[in-house]
Formats: sequence, structure tokens, C-alpha cells
Amino acid sequence: MCNTCGCNITPGNRTHAYKPVNGVTAVSVLQNLLAKNDDQAAHNRRHFDQHQVLAINFMSSPGSGKTALLEASIDALKNEFRIGVIEGDLETENDAERIRAKGVPAHQITTGSACHLDAHMVHDALHHFPLAGLDILFIENVGNLVCPASFDLGQHRNVTLLSVTEGDDKPAKYPVMFRAADAVLLTKSDLLQVLDDFDPERAESYVRKLASTAPVLQLSARKGLGMEAWLHWLRNELAQQRARLAGGATARPKVQPEGVALHA
Repeated sequence: MCNTCGCNITPGNRTHAYKPVNGVTAVSVLQNLLAKNDDQAAHNRRHFDQHQVLAINFMSSPGSGKTALLEASIDALKNEFRIGVIEGDLETENDAERIRAKGVPAHQITTGSACHLDAHMVHDALHHFPLAGLDILFIENVGNLVCPASFDLGQHRNVTLLSVTEGDDKPAKYPVMFRAADAVLLTKSDLLQVLDDFDPERAESYVRKLASTAPVLQLSARKGLGMEAWLHWLRNELAQQRARLAGGATARPKVQPEGVALHA
């Protein structure tokens, strides 16, 4: 368990964290938290599958453009799919308000001091959504390049965003996050003309060195650049998930539980 920031103790799993039993160690507490989280995540995923909703988890550092990409995606797909959004931040309803302004249902989770969402918090948020009326549910995780990769929320796919303002070596520095990605998006690509120290090919090479086969897509949500490849990926994922469900199967994200050790 994290002994510095308490990132594994969230409002959703606090009841599972402490037990008045002699000899309980930090390791056993963490194992209990992860097991309880995984149980809840499996329940969430079954809930999504019953309603044929594709759940996608957005992960990145703060300011990479997650909410802007959601806004642009909603604008592009609002006449094609029914979309809902769960927003995760330490405080404020700012991002949920931006999404609601697009005419899409959004629920804000405020985590307090927790630097990631967990399956329990997502479960509670689902009570605010009519899942029967959705095709895609986006979960915008708390801005953090470590912890969100380690917790299954019940989602089907992880999408990791890397802004060109952050540095092309981030996949090498934060391998757990990028190994967890089912797709990597290089965002704010319109700024490449003034940021000559970010090399998209070098960024992708670092992703490949992690033995990742995830597509690496370059786009700018604000300028509308490269959006069609991203939208094609979304459409394809939804079609594939519905085909899996028809055959009695489902999809699971590339969660990286060993990432918790980075905060031990």
C-alpha cells in the first residue's frame, strides 16, 4: 500500500482497507484491496455487457487534452451513437459541466486525495446513468501517469493520451501506463510545428520497445486533425465488442497491477 500519498485508499474502497486484526501487514491490506476491486470491476463489466455498452477508460497526465478529445468525439458521433461520460478529478465539477453542455449525460466523481479511480467509485457512478440508453461510456480517469493503469474499473479498453507538449520519452519513463494502453493517442499535434523537440516516431518507438502492439494515432482535437483515424478505431471497437457479446465473450483491458509496486 502506498505509504506516502495513500493512493490506494479511495472513497470507494475505504471499507475494505482496514480491519481490526492483529498482524495485518501493508502487503496483505493491498492484496485485499486489489481483490475487492477486481471483484467489483468484474461486476461492472457484466453490467456493461448486459446493456451492450462499450466502456473506454481515458488515462494520461493532467492537461493532455482528455476532455477536449471527448468534446470533439461527441460532436463527431452524437448523431451516430449514444454516449455517456464519467469524469474523475480530485475536486470540482468543471469537466462534467463541459460534457453536459454538449447534451451528453455526465457524472463527476471527486476523489478527494486519491490519484486514480477504482471500480467501487465507478459502480456508484453507474447509478446515475441509464445504461440501457447508451452505446459508449467514456471514463475519464484522474490525471496521473502511474496509478490509473493498475486498477481495473470494469472497462473494456484503455486509451492513453500523450500530449506533444510533454516529451516523446514519456513511454520510456512511465512504462506501466503505456503497457496498459489498448491505443495511444499523440494529442495536440497541431503544436508540432513549434515544438521541434517532440518526435512522434521516437515516441512510437518507445511504445514498441514495451512489446506493445497498440495503435499510435496522432491527432488534434481542437483543430480536427487526425480525428477520423480515432473515430474509426472507436467504431471498430464497438462493432468488435458487440460481435464478442453475440458469441458469449467480452473484452478486458490491459491492466498492469504490478504498477502498484511503484508506490509501495
